[in-house]
Amino acid sequence: MWDTLWTDIHVATADPARMSEKDGYGCIHNAAIGIENGKICWIGAAKDLPEASQPLARNIYSGHDLWMTPGLVDAHTHVIYAGDRSLEFAERLKGVSYAEIARKGGGILSTVNATRTVSENELFDMTVQRVLRMIAEGTTTIEMKSGYGLTLKDELKQLRVARAIGAALPVRVHTTFLGAHALPPEFKDRQDDYVSHLIKEILPQAAEEKLIDSIDGFCENIAFTTDQIERLFIAASAFKIPVRLHSEQLSNTGGTRLAARYGALSTDHLEYVVEDDVIDLADAGTVAMLLPGAFYFIRETQMPPINLFRKHNVPMGLATDCNPGTSPSVSLTGIMNMACTLFRMTPEETFSAVTRIGAQALGLQNVTGTLTTGRAADMLLWDIAGPHELSYWIGGKRPIQRIFDGKPLPVV
Repeated sequence: MWDTLWTDIHVATADPARMSEKDGYGCIHNAAIGIENGKICWIGAAKDLPEASQPLARNIYSGHDLWMTPGLVDAHTHVIYAGDRSLEFAERLKGVSYAEIARKGGGILSTVNATRTVSENELFDMTVQRVLRMIAEGTTTIEMKSGYGLTLKDELKQLRVARAIGAALPVRVHTTFLGAHALPPEFKDRQDDYVSHLIKEILPQAAEEKLIDSIDGFCENIAFTTDQIERLFIAASAFKIPVRLHSEQLSNTGGTRLAARYGALSTDHLEYVVEDDVIDLADAGTVAMLLPGAFYFIRETQMPPINLFRKHNVPMGLATDCNPGTSPSVSLTGIMNMACTLFRMTPEETFSAVTRIGAQALGLQNVTGTLTTGRAADMLLWDIAGPHELSYWIGGKRPIQRIFDGKPLPVV
């Protein structure tokens, strides 16, 4: 006997095996889903349910002919921070560039200063409030980066908060060490020394405490060079920790090619990649993680080359990039709409981007992201006309029921 059976539902599985030219969602109409030990044990048309002389499940729920989808995966966030940078928004509207704000010591460093001043418990409480809003919007898996501490104590503080949130809330958390986010004031004009500090001091301690699921860096003309990032990637490989990279957001520095060479899970932003970069991503099987929230918020004009990603079959992911400076967003459905309107992605593409491909970008494709047998029963019930409607609303369309790890939970 199964633990749970959901009936009277239509399902958008995000399963490529069920997709076709006419159906990019992998739909099953008039479907049912069986759950056992938190995982999907049966899925298909309700008419094909096994015959039984007794109830198939201990708990049977009706979806009232609504739509069930996988839980949404937010695979790039900077959600753990303190402080406020809303005034920077006004500065940019007056013509001050993101790069100029960063060079003046604002931007990331202002958040670093604020994050350093709060305790771990205070940082946890601040972050929980943002994560609860993300959960209410349908997110069931969240990647959380460090990078606003830039000292041993404060980077570990952020990573511990991420682990604590994963333990306290019904959400899967993937932690990313982003020590190479900005140069802290203590290492002014000593960028190579800071990278050495990351490699010799912070990374080993965080790895020993099992606080890191992946390693990231900001490879850009206002941040770290490809040589410095490569040193970090080599160190990551010694710990057998996968890598990812912020690359080609403001200029083409060669970071994407470097990330592909090291088999990165994803490279993120990518407004300034060229076709050779895209070919490298395709060869490496690396996800192109697109962040339209930041593109929109800083009023970028250089679009990521969507058609090149399509041409070379590079999987395109989407994430909120939730952060205080360039993407104050908690809604993945809002990001889906931005990707459609700004990047001309299709609703089918955006749906896969925040489910199956988002999970792939975290190395979790065998855990979550699709409604298939063996995957975690992380699911959302929506009152929508079809999965295409998730890309229609500019945020604000919320699920009416969450199922996490097989357990029905109230919407936050």
